[in-house]
Amino acid sequence: MVVHLYAQCWNDERMLPFFFRHYDDLVDRYVIYDDGSTDDTWALLASHPKVEARRFVRSVPESFALSEQALSDQCWKASRAVADWVIVTDLDEHLVHPAGRAYLSRCAHDGITAIPALGFQMISEQAPRPDEHLAADYRRGAPWDQMMKLSIFNPAAIAAINFTPGRHRAHPQGRIRLPASDEMLLLHYKYMGFEATCRRHQQLGERLGRVDRERGFGHKYSWSAEDLRADWDRCANRAVDTGALGPDPAARYPIRPWWQDERAAS
Repeated sequence: MVVHLYAQCWNDERMLPFFFRHYDDLVDRYVIYDDGSTDDTWALLASHPKVEARRFVRSVPESFALSEQALSDQCWKASRAVADWVIVTDLDEHLVHPAGRAYLSRCAHDGITAIPALGFQMISEQAPRPDEHLAADYRRGAPWDQMMKLSIFNPAAIAAINFTPGRHRAHPQGRIRLPASDEMLLLHYKYMGFEATCRRHQQLGERLGRVDRERGFGHKYSWSAEDLRADWDRCANRAVDTGALGPDPAARYPIRPWWQDERAAS
């Protein structure tokens, strides 16, 4: 079984070691698009034996979000006839299943072509140490509808994925078959250390284009520290131990997945 992963990054020298530590056992080849990093991101990408590093070109100059959407809709098509599965994700999005590659093999055997994931906003007051494994060491997160994403699919079966901006939804076309129940989790490691998150939001906000601001893309990056703290506390109050959800996490997930109608139709 061959798995390819596609992602975009910018100044992610802190997140990349966590990202590779999480995905290296699952992924055979990474294609990562760098948006002009000025830290050690490019060197880290170049030193990883499974990574093909490319430059990210903003196809919509006034919008990062629309440029990333266009990239996510097209980049994975190069893996047709090469990979059994593709993953389209962000560096702070860690897809988790206790069986890993065995689960993907089972899905392929059962004719599954698209595997959506139940989303969580992971949260920790303290920033992680460099040697930690996020999914193992930071398991508290709040169920979050915006992180319910379709990030894993069979590139030969999907004609078009049709992501919305931010990949919060998808409208796939082709031979679509979803698992009978949702076992995959998407753990979003954005809220890891309050002060570090404040700084990162400010940096990312400065990189948004005019269209992004006009259309409200990345609106959280303009929040004050007080706004972020209010959202942070709301997440903390709803957080659960994602590692204790058991073999049927969907039974304990409080949000109806947006792909439920697609599952019923198939």
